[in-house]
Formats: sequence, C-alpha cells, structure tokens
Amino acid sequence: QVDLVESGGGLVQAGGSLRLSCAASGRTFSTYTMGWFRQAPGKEREFVAAISKNGGIVDYAESVKGRFTNSRDNAKNTVSLQMNSLKAEDTAVYYCAATSKAYVYPKQRDFYDYWGQGTQVTVSS
Repeated sequence: QVDLVESGGGLVQAGGSLRLSCAASGRTFSTYTMGWFRQAPGKEREFVAAISKNGGIVDYAESVKGRFTNSRDNAKNTVSLQMNSLKAEDTAVYYCAATSKAYVYPKQRDFYDYWGQGTQVTVSS
C-alpha cells in the first residue's frame, strides 16, 4: 500500500511554467514505477509521463515532449513533473500513479495500482 499526494497545481498564463510534485508514503518508494496522467473536463484520463523505479527510463506523451520533464528523488520519496511552455490544452486535473510492477506498460491507466487525489492545472490563453 502506498499513499500519493500531489501538489503544485494552480493557474498560470500560456507560456508559463509549473512544477508538480507527488509525495509517496508507505512501502519503499524505489520499488514503484511512477506515472503522471491528466484528465480534462469531458475527456478520458490520458497518459502524460512515466518513470522507472531507478529513474533510468522516462517516457512522455507526444503532446508534452520537449516541454515537460519527469524526475524522481528516491531518497525523498517524491516524483516531480516540471511543466514549461504551458498551453491552454494542458488544462486538466493531473494525477500521480504508482505500481510495484516492472516498467512494462507505463502508458496504460490500468497498469497502475495506486492513484493520488489529483491537482488542478489551469492555463489561461
């Protein structure tokens, strides 16, 4: 069991930046593959980024490549999502997710076992 708490969301103008963090408690953080997903109103929850247990593999959705950076600090039990050059279409609730499975299907929602409560990101155009 692991509890996930996201923070760092807010309102930002287009072109601006935000940094989301996800703090994990429970079992050893380094044993979890971590992912970020987002859900805009009326849309399905979609993959944003994922990072392997030791941080050696990172994947991004095409829509955020080159703008978002996913990282983790296993000593601090946190994973972060640095979001730059934000666009109006990035507006969504952002969720942190975790699984103890190996890094096999990190882009699939049902691959993850634990989810945070989400944090709202609103980008004004």
